[in-house]
Amino acid sequence: MPPDQSNPLRGILMKVTSIVFFLSMATCIKLGGVGVPPGQITFYRSAFALVPIVAYLAWQGTLRAGMHTNNPLGHLKRGMIGICSMGAGFYGLVLLPLPDAIAIGYAMPLFAVLFAAVFLRETVRLYRWTAVMVGLVGVMIISWPKLTLFEEQGLQSTAAVGAISVLISATLGAAAMLQVRQLVREEKTPTIVLYFSLIASLLSALTWFFGWAVLSWEALGLMAMAGFFGGIGQVLLTESYRYADVSTIAPFEYTSIILGSAIAYVLFDEVPTLTTAAGAAIVVAAGIFIIYREHRLGLERRAARKASTPQG
Repeated sequence: MPPDQSNPLRGILMKVTSIVFFLSMATCIKLGGVGVPPGQITFYRSAFALVPIVAYLAWQGTLRAGMHTNNPLGHLKRGMIGICSMGAGFYGLVLLPLPDAIAIGYAMPLFAVLFAAVFLRETVRLYRWTAVMVGLVGVMIISWPKLTLFEEQGLQSTAAVGAISVLISATLGAAAMLQVRQLVREEKTPTIVLYFSLIASLLSALTWFFGWAVLSWEALGLMAMAGFFGGIGQVLLTESYRYADVSTIAPFEYTSIILGSAIAYVLFDEVPTLTTAAGAAIVVAAGIFIIYREHRLGLERRAARKASTPQG
């Protein structure tokens, strides 16, 4: 980033504020999404998110440029994966306590490292492999009590279905992250943000043919607010990277488990179990270690490039 734009404190504040809005989005979905098909929730989340996103791009003067793309099929692929991830995540969110859904969702960056090594042939060394394996153990500690695979209820348990849905969401989210990595090589950030919301809105609207629930005015308002909050969160998250490096901002993602637990306790009378707390601590530690390793490797690469650059 340009040196005159560097303001880590401002970037961190925007990141944490974006988490507050994303948690507000999740709260609205939990309150109003019971009995609502995942595709319908995804539509409201995507369509109403366009309001703050378009306003943000217009304010930045990048709305017209954001409409130009050289890779429409890439955006379509990212959109299809993304709406499936959102739909599964929202479905699991309705069925699980909020802290559990947040903690299991932390599996996404771990899966992203795994997929990057397998599909993009990125070099992943022992340190990161170890962190990924430890993190996945933490995810299993959180998930296993809910899966109840060997109990009488089996997969009929709502907690089991919720945990599996969030794991599917994390897996698809990691795949979407890989697609975004491919897109950023030739597309601008405003283009990626705008086209995802547009495509997600259009594709999720097609689920109307499979049957949508008739919403009360209260539920409709909550779904609209979820989309609006999600769009503001996306704008703040995008803006945060203008002022600080990814390695500086990324660890603050884990404040969501603290804020989410507080919201869950106050609004839903949900208290994290010991297994959720222990598993979340393991996953957070593994995630922070991966971020630390990426930061160190980035410093080493920059130092190597600087050393190899002729002086004078």
